[in-house]
Amino acid sequence: MATTIRRQWWAWAVAVLLIVAAAAPLVLQWLTNPDDQRLVDLDVYRTGGEMLLQGRPVYDFFTPAPQLLPFTYPPIAAMLAVPLAELPWTTAQWVWTVGIFVSLGVTVAFAFRQVLTRREVQARYAPWLFALLMIACTYLMPIRDQVRFGQVDILLVALCVADCLAKRPWWPRGFLIGLATAVKLTPGVFLIYLLVTRQWRTFWMASFVTALLTLLPFAVIPKDAADFWFKALLDPERLGANAATTNQSIRAMLLRLYLPSDTLTWALWLVLVAVVGWYGFRAAKRALDAGDETTAVALTGLMAVLLSPVAWIHHLAWVVVVLAAIVGDGRDRVRLWVAGGVWLYYVVPVPWWGVSLKVAGWNVVGKIVQDGFGLGALFLVWLLASWLPKRRGIS
Repeated sequence: MATTIRRQWWAWAVAVLLIVAAAAPLVLQWLTNPDDQRLVDLDVYRTGGEMLLQGRPVYDFFTPAPQLLPFTYPPIAAMLAVPLAELPWTTAQWVWTVGIFVSLGVTVAFAFRQVLTRREVQARYAPWLFALLMIACTYLMPIRDQVRFGQVDILLVALCVADCLAKRPWWPRGFLIGLATAVKLTPGVFLIYLLVTRQWRTFWMASFVTALLTLLPFAVIPKDAADFWFKALLDPERLGANAATTNQSIRAMLLRLYLPSDTLTWALWLVLVAVVGWYGFRAAKRALDAGDETTAVALTGLMAVLLSPVAWIHHLAWVVVVLAAIVGDGRDRVRLWVAGGVWLYYVVPVPWWGVSLKVAGWNVVGKIVQDGFGLGALFLVWLLASWLPKRRGIS
């Protein structure tokens, strides 16, 4: 493929320009927002790095009003954010935004490799198809929110996807999953995936890197490390209002039902987590055994969203990999139509329609629609676990 890319350098250059042109309205919209509304999560990361540079407690600060956001990531993330803190705010915004699109490009290249490397596609159409896929994925709501908030999720997706789907990685396989898990806990579902699928060498490498990067802050910034693991991590409200519309985890959907007791909510959540986790990881193992690792990775990514107590809409960046799993090699028209429907569903702001319906008095219907992306994720688990294997057999 590298030879083909060199031969088509002009086409790839034009493809990049098309991607930049298509993404420009979105980028300019959010990077010209009022300063206190611009890339607010990136501001959290930078401020965490600034606290370390100033020798102040990382988990005691809040970003300036009106956001008032605390640092919610493990202490190694604050250490890695120090270079961001050294950059001027405007420069950091542009560097981070470019990084978001580079991460999306890596994700698309690995996840859609089956269709991008088809002989007839690779020879003539790969640059144009890659540009089309990048533009389509850019306007998914979870990816738009990456740009809006300056989020880190698509970078974590890219790390896990590259680690699982690279044919001959130049890094020790498992290293990137370990890095992603240390920076943000939700990619830890891939440790379960590696365990279930008995990829022992990769599992031990990922576990070692996670443990190393988790323990390192206890040697460098011990008070901050203790504050996170023994105080901040135990406060779920620190992440924001758990019942807010943008939280699309299973637990959030239960909270929005206004169940009568926290005990009942937690009990139901644990039961549902066990059932969905069993079903999802079992399906991921079956997909891997069938030689469809993209689907296995997509299913595991959906577990990161559904099983977490808090999963904001931007955590659903895993939809990019789900779309790739549905598309496959692009030869099955039915799968392409289904992928198109899934894409459209995650482009439009379905959960916010639910809020509008509730305001209009359609309370029950509004709650269902408000949970739309989370319910959609549950549907996608079934689609990848049950429908897709049957469709693969037909096609």
